[in-house]
Amino acid sequence: MTQRNIVAGIDVGTTKVCTIIAEVNNNGTIEVIGVGTSPSTGLKKGMVVDIDDTVNSIEDSVVKAERMAGVELESVFVGIAGSHISSTNRHGVVAVTGENKEITRNDIDRVIDATKIISMPPERQIIHVIPREFIVDGCKDIKYPLGMSGVRLEAEAHIVTGSVTSIQNLVKSVKEVNIGVEGIVLQPLAASKAVLSESEKDLGVLLVDMGGGTTDIAIFKEGSIWYTSILPVGGDHVTNDIAVGMRTPRDIAEKIKIKHGCAKADLIGQNEKINILDTSGKQQRTISRKVLCNIIEPRIDEIFSLVKEDIEKAGYKGLVPAGAVVTGGGSLLEGVSKLASEKLDMPVRIGAPENIDSLLDCVEGSIYDLDEEYSSFSGENGAIFSTGVGLGYYGAENMTDKTTAKTNRDEEQIVEDLFDKMRKWFKNIL
Repeated sequence: MTQRNIVAGIDVGTTKVCTIIAEVNNNGTIEVIGVGTSPSTGLKKGMVVDIDDTVNSIEDSVVKAERMAGVELESVFVGIAGSHISSTNRHGVVAVTGENKEITRNDIDRVIDATKIISMPPERQIIHVIPREFIVDGCKDIKYPLGMSGVRLEAEAHIVTGSVTSIQNLVKSVKEVNIGVEGIVLQPLAASKAVLSESEKDLGVLLVDMGGGTTDIAIFKEGSIWYTSILPVGGDHVTNDIAVGMRTPRDIAEKIKIKHGCAKADLIGQNEKINILDTSGKQQRTISRKVLCNIIEPRIDEIFSLVKEDIEKAGYKGLVPAGAVVTGGGSLLEGVSKLASEKLDMPVRIGAPENIDSLLDCVEGSIYDLDEEYSSFSGENGAIFSTGVGLGYYGAENMTDKTTAKTNRDEEQIVEDLFDKMRKWFKNIL
């Protein structure tokens, strides 16, 4: 049986579950070979509220991705978000104990462990300890001090924690599909690996991942993550507003949002009309598209107002000269980048992973495979896969010796099995 360097990530979101399977190339890059999506029915605001529904959604997306990639998954990296997530920056210091005062891997591990010494209730658990910089005898901005000489080693680290219960429920849901969990990854951290450039992270950039139940925030400076936050509002709130304002079923409201939605009403002409179904799902009526967008705009405006308030409260106002990158399903609404730029007072672009567009037409059972009336979904579609693809990149960087998938048997094995059968057949005849 042939083995390949395969990594896989599962983005378990409030609106969708997305499984991405990728093959790691020799140069460390990844090539996406399988994508599977399924509507998510067991989560609320990023947290599992029904394990059975969550398991079914995960299994559906995994099966579709495995079928496309032609592999069977053994373990995956899983994205996590939700209002239970919190983060802090910590400082650690140790004395260098290596021979001739040369910094060893053990010294680096000890100083990182020193940053974990925080007061934390038993119901919370550390998800990530991400070193931002190391300091050797007062010399700052060191990315990796292995082999350097010094007496005193310090570290600045970004620590992300979450609810033990929420983490355990997510891990249990994945394991119920008979797949191991290689690691839990904060969703905005994963998305950053798919949509941010190294120059943006060095200069200072704000990442806004607009999901269904939450909007995730991450700030990068000097190549490292400095701040993370999860806001309990997202695209589902927009859908609910449309359902109430237009008096239409929620599933129809979602389709209307995807096809006709716009975050800036002044981009819509007065004479643009759309057809929608009433609450019975049978009677069709015609309304102005501008009316729809007047429902959407206040909610998107509120989301970016909360983003602005959050980064100002955290003390990062004016510290992201590269501007903001908006990704996730919510970023695909027409006019989002324009409204975000006005609200945040900085340049904004929509972020989507590269080399994913060619696979979009092959995605089986995507939640965006709409009926004929709502069959188009314009925009940079790959943005809905940012977290999933980012989990692939994260997995490539943190691969263990254990492979995460096994491929179908190669031709040599098939031929060998065929000859075995023939030998047994002739033996029985004789």
